[in-house]
Amino acid sequence: MLFPSEEFLLIFLPVVFLGYYAIHVLTHDLTVKNIWLLISSIVFYAWGEPVYVFLMIGYILFNYLMALLIDSHTAMKASVRRLLFALTISVNILALVWFKYARSIFRGTAFDTITSGIVLPIGISFYTFQAMSYVADVYNGRIEAEKNPMYVGLYVSFFPQLIAGPIVRFESIADRIRSRKEDIQSFCAGAERFAIGMIKKVLIANRMASVADNVWGLIIDGRLQTSVSLAWLGAISYTLQIYFDFSGYSDMAVGLGSMFGFRLPENFDHPYMAKSITGFWRRWHMTLSGWFRDYVYIPLGGSRAGRVKLIRNLFIVWLLTGIWHGDNMTFVLWGMLYFVCLTTEKLIGVKTDETYKTNKTDKADKTDKADKTDKTVKRRITAKGFLTGLVKRTYTLLIVILAWVIFRSDSMADAIAYLKGMIPGIGFTGTGSVAAIRYLKQNAVYYITAVILCTPIRDMLGIYMEGRGPVMKRTYEVIYGMIISAGFLLAVTFIYNNAYNPFIYFNF
Repeated sequence: MLFPSEEFLLIFLPVVFLGYYAIHVLTHDLTVKNIWLLISSIVFYAWGEPVYVFLMIGYILFNYLMALLIDSHTAMKASVRRLLFALTISVNILALVWFKYARSIFRGTAFDTITSGIVLPIGISFYTFQAMSYVADVYNGRIEAEKNPMYVGLYVSFFPQLIAGPIVRFESIADRIRSRKEDIQSFCAGAERFAIGMIKKVLIANRMASVADNVWGLIIDGRLQTSVSLAWLGAISYTLQIYFDFSGYSDMAVGLGSMFGFRLPENFDHPYMAKSITGFWRRWHMTLSGWFRDYVYIPLGGSRAGRVKLIRNLFIVWLLTGIWHGDNMTFVLWGMLYFVCLTTEKLIGVKTDETYKTNKTDKADKTDKADKTDKTVKRRITAKGFLTGLVKRTYTLLIVILAWVIFRSDSMADAIAYLKGMIPGIGFTGTGSVAAIRYLKQNAVYYITAVILCTPIRDMLGIYMEGRGPVMKRTYEVIYGMIISAGFLLAVTFIYNNAYNPFIYFNF
């Protein structure tokens, strides 16, 4: 079940809210609320996966029991604990590999008839990583094993982040499961965030998808049959599509969490404003990057084990990152491209840029925001600094766009064909430029809005209005609220009219 769907917006979500807040009014019993959310989350998953919901429940029970066993005896031999931990991680990984890669691994072999019918369970990559991080944190002594299976079940299956993240650590959500307070302020903030995510997904990502899909459909007989200008427009459209698709879904997840009293981690931080590839990956899919950093890169030695091991560690992380996205070799090539870029930046000492958002506590966030507000107001941009930043951002965006071309392509041959089609003198010399101009005219408002929303303009406007007095601030808030409300209603209208509504990360 997708968030931007009639079933979710008109049936599932109203029922869940009514039940949850009826419990809140009648009993204030947090245990009953958690049971309601757990049941709702299982129903949410079973709606789209009536069979594989039992696989998810099996994941929950298996990792719950293994974490208890690993944590049950402090005097247990280290070798036994390592064995139990290795067994747990191996089972999780083998299950993930079976469902994601068995069809490709055994294609054309005697096992082909067995594996050809495998269907990828929705969200398995995300809830597998959450389950593994929970067991790893118990094994490493960061947290104690949770005795209540309902808490582990809600942590893994909580429907806002179940099928597309953000990837949550148990320690960051455990306190909210045990003790949280819902208030009108967090509910309204969550509703606003959900509306913003819906606008990004339905009004922008879906519009960009229609252009990108049409252009990629022009790969015929191993060649992109359109002009260089339309090839670039298609690549840029996909670059915008995947950002607004995934960040919009993450916004909706964070917003829904807030409406139930939870604080889910941020997943995106204006990644296309980054001035380096390293900076880009500190802003893009931050919970996945953080997962690989904490559970793969650092345990391997990180960047402190010498240059040779640094290169090895980065290679392993980016090979796994590519494989995590699917069994297509294009994902591996995509990961290797980033491995080369990030390794080069680390070896030559490229400085990374600051990010706007953090995943700290609420109190720390407020302090950070105040500090960054002061820095933003006082910052002065020189002509040299502007040009330097422009060059860095152009370099970063160019690499990112080319990487997304590889990521989007169905095969290595298609990726090569598309990349060749973007090169003047090599690409197709037909009349595709006319089509590019037509697409731009038809979608001008969407492209302009998308580019603007890739910047932290909302934060900057908020800071500016903050210093213009209470009247200007209130006027801005009213206008902003009207725009968000109108955009959300328009998005709902698009959904009701069955507008084109693909979702990229449903595949992972």
